[in-house]
Amino acid sequence: QVQLAESGGGSVQAGGSLRLSCAMSRSIYGTYIGWFRQVPGKEREGVACIKPRGVTGYSTSAKGRFTISQDKSKNLMYLQMNNLNVEDTAMYYCAADGTACLTGDNYKYWGQGTQVTVSS
Repeated sequence: QVQLAESGGGSVQAGGSLRLSCAMSRSIYGTYIGWFRQVPGKEREGVACIKPRGVTGYSTSAKGRFTISQDKSKNLMYLQMNNLNVEDTAMYYCAADGTACLTGDNYKYWGQGTQVTVSS
């Protein structure tokens, strides 16, 4: 079992930045870890991932604005989000033990989520 806990969400104006953190209860190797988001009434959307060999992947909307990273020594994963816009408003979730980058159904462990609200 792996417990995940997100933090760092909040309210920000368009054009601003936030950094989300995901604390993992133990190290996870050889699988995908990633960030997803969901707006009520809409499907969950993959945002970014780190693949087993450390290569990163991004959704089209995240590429160039968001950066995913991890600190293996602290079992932490981050999502740096820059140039935020209103469309980025969502609940953001970290996930672990996945078998594909941006496909949520393939991840086994999920955090409770942290809300990001971007105002114009």
